[in-house]
Amino acid sequence: PVKVGNTVILSNTFNDGTTIATLANMKDLIFRGNIDETEVGQLAIGVPMKITIGALQDVKLNAALEYISPKAVENNGANQFEIKAAIDVKGAKSLRSGYSANAEIVLQTAKNVLTIPESAIEFSGDSTFVYLVKGKGEQKTYERHPVTIGISDGVNIEIKKGLSQKDIVRGPQVVADTKNNE
Repeated sequence: PVKVGNTVILSNTFNDGTTIATLANMKDLIFRGNIDETEVGQLAIGVPMKITIGALQDVKLNAALEYISPKAVENNGANQFEIKAAIDVKGAKSLRSGYSANAEIVLQTAKNVLTIPESAIEFSGDSTFVYLVKGKGEQKTYERHPVTIGISDGVNIEIKKGLSQKDIVRGPQVVADTKNNE
């Protein structure tokens, strides 16, 4: 901002001029971020996103992807593409322009499905297996059982076929304990 008595310079082709005020339109906020080259191929314009503001951890805002840069930029040795998304600001009263934010991009969704920790899955070639817990106490055994998997979020994985809600699956901690006892 300009102080009283300072000269204001008009902008021209050689000079940006003096900034008198900076305004932000709080109704049309844009999220700007970068995405790695290994993931950009999964994106498409219109994909829904969840934006988390660093200073407002309790606030999650909806957004829609509007722009994917056609050219990568090298950033710390990695090729990244700039993305932009329009943020739905309804109900976000304490939001300000310039906050740092992270985006969660929803590529696929599945509702009312059976999931287990991905670490409980055993991959063997093109096949996937889990170990079902059979019996109790000293009689407890583990039975290798084939399953058909679906989408994963990197932590949990969808089971499309091969398990029911009543089945008890051996988890990764039991696997580690079993290997230590052998």
